[in-house]
Amino acid sequence: MNPIYRSEVNRDVPPAAPGEFAALRIGPLEVDPPVVLAPMAGVTNSPFRRICRRYGAGLYVSEMITARGFVEGHRKTHQLATFAEDEVPRSIQLYGTDPAALGEATRILVGESGVDHLDMNLGCPVRKVTGNGGGAAIPAKPKLMARLVGAIVENAGDVPVTVKFRKGIDDSLLTFRSAGKVAEDVGCAAVGLHARTAAQLYDGDADWSAIGELKEAVTSIPVLGNGDIYEPHDALRMMRETGCDGVIIGRGCLGRPWLFRDLAAVFRGEEPPDPPTLGEIADLAIEHGRELCKFFGDYLGVRHMRRFGNWYTKGFHATGAFRKALNRTETREEMEELLRALPRDVPYPPGAVRARRAKSAGTQKVHLPKGFLNDDDVLPAAAAEDERAGMPEGG
Repeated sequence: MNPIYRSEVNRDVPPAAPGEFAALRIGPLEVDPPVVLAPMAGVTNSPFRRICRRYGAGLYVSEMITARGFVEGHRKTHQLATFAEDEVPRSIQLYGTDPAALGEATRILVGESGVDHLDMNLGCPVRKVTGNGGGAAIPAKPKLMARLVGAIVENAGDVPVTVKFRKGIDDSLLTFRSAGKVAEDVGCAAVGLHARTAAQLYDGDADWSAIGELKEAVTSIPVLGNGDIYEPHDALRMMRETGCDGVIIGRGCLGRPWLFRDLAAVFRGEEPPDPPTLGEIADLAIEHGRELCKFFGDYLGVRHMRRFGNWYTKGFHATGAFRKALNRTETREEMEELLRALPRDVPYPPGAVRARRAKSAGTQKVHLPKGFLNDDDVLPAAAAEDERAGMPEGG
């Protein structure tokens, strides 16, 4: 038993039995092990997906792109929709509030970009997005949700479409059950639930019981669970407790892409191998930084890597000075020099496994447009216009 991956919550979790967990079927796609990388804005770009894919099979979803920005040819949006030549299957998440733009973006992505899977963002809790009626606000209007998701399904042909949403706006307005039924009715191939409300943001514990409720309500397509999978055995617990068909991995893999290797091991009934040392992580971070600089150019690549470098070294003792220096780097060479100077033989700290990443704690009052809930099928005009500005990072 590897004690690094056996915190108290997983102390007595038995290994997977032979045949206990089936491959995940999303339309014609077979995902084995049943593991999906969550689309994360500013994170799951092509270089990060390539790093993750190296460690194990699964479905690796791109960060979200706006349908309108893609259709109108925005350079940044098209860059984010880029796939490596050997990336298969090609999976992308769309954000939008205009059925026409969603349908046209889908047509282009399927017909010209060779996309194999489309997911729609119905879970972004950022004020800018919900304040204009998008993201996590959409499931509160089932008829509108049906129009928007239906536009993707109708233009996707044989390419499977999924949706990812939250429990609801807040505890007084839970929408996950109706959202699951809408998705099922319009022809989605699977649904994913982040088991927190938009008001929770990323605070507190995910409510896995809601995933079990959704699984009971949605019976004809797979249900995937998302929230608080930090150790590989968390995935086994979630699937056993909820009956869900697969897991979605979000913040738990930030700075820890080898989590996908460890997930593959536990689904095979094996204990995960030891995590890398600080020196091995530094080597990986250098490679990752070079890929980011190739993809975005040195200026943006270094700035992306500042954040990833913080995640890679999170939890290691006496790395505070390194992170401060990293956040001041301006060139790839400076970044690599700092990483090479880290001590190499330091083992991975057990306390870093469950350390929260990327999002600060705290809840919010969800901002919705005035009168948004009065009509189930009408979206404020400002929402479509807001898509031109693109999605904020971290949505």
